[in-house]
Amino acid sequence: MQTIDSHPIRFGELAGPLVHGSLFFDWELISTQEITGALGHRFQDIVAADGIPYAPVVASTSVHRYPTFEDTVSVETVPVDVGNSSVELVYEMTDGDGEPVATGRITHVTIAPEGGALELPDATREAFADRLVDRDPAVGPDAPRMKADGAGDGAAAEAADALPSFSASFPIRSPHIEGSELAYFEEYPSFADAALEAFLEDAGTSRAALSGDRQPFRLADWRWEFTSPVPFESTLQVESDVRAVDDRAVRIEHTLLSDGTPSIEGVTEYGCFDRSGERVAFEADALEPFRSA
Repeated sequence: MQTIDSHPIRFGELAGPLVHGSLFFDWELISTQEITGALGHRFQDIVAADGIPYAPVVASTSVHRYPTFEDTVSVETVPVDVGNSSVELVYEMTDGDGEPVATGRITHVTIAPEGGALELPDATREAFADRLVDRDPAVGPDAPRMKADGAGDGAAAEAADALPSFSASFPIRSPHIEGSELAYFEEYPSFADAALEAFLEDAGTSRAALSGDRQPFRLADWRWEFTSPVPFESTLQVESDVRAVDDRAVRIEHTLLSDGTPSIEGVTEYGCFDRSGERVAFEADALEPFRSA
């Protein structure tokens, strides 16, 4: 089984010349609704029963190219594993020429009104099982590559310890919530982005000042694990620990806490892309805040 849906890039979805990174999360969520709706397990029916439909448990994505104005992104969604209460989906995103844009894989569960994962309806689980696809893309951040120029493991660990940490807090209000009064899945990378932008400003620069022909600090690879939802009227704290810096990526370990309780933990790598969306190296001045903090 597969579903394919297309998304033309429109004004309002851009951050500068390229799409906002949260759109990758958004496309995955929309595609999840398409494939589950095709099996009769509709999001609107789950929400009407006060459930949280197909919440992510583990979400990984790798961006190959950033779309821009007048691109069209198509998402092919296929199931690759199913259990009593969970399903794992792979999302292959391509542009109008069929070239790769991003690849994601997410394990989903539906959360009951009182908490805990609901079992999938028998018909839905059997339909997924009958349509499983043998596909196993490697997505998300690789093992840490570099901590110090040419350094051995000991020096690399010491260099990693010297890298900065920073945090920011955000009230979860109505612009950030969905029908079940929980923060939207696609809002979380925006909070992480805002924390990073505040760190850059504290270091005496900004993403805007560093942008031009190159667009630095764009989401490139991530693997996030979700342990609890973020409810309406809570305070979300984003803890960011920089773990590696080189001219290809800034690697950050994220912990997102809702009123002090960890809700999301993961590793995110930010890359640099040119105005056409292709991955390029960071310029030295963009990385200086991480090396002088």
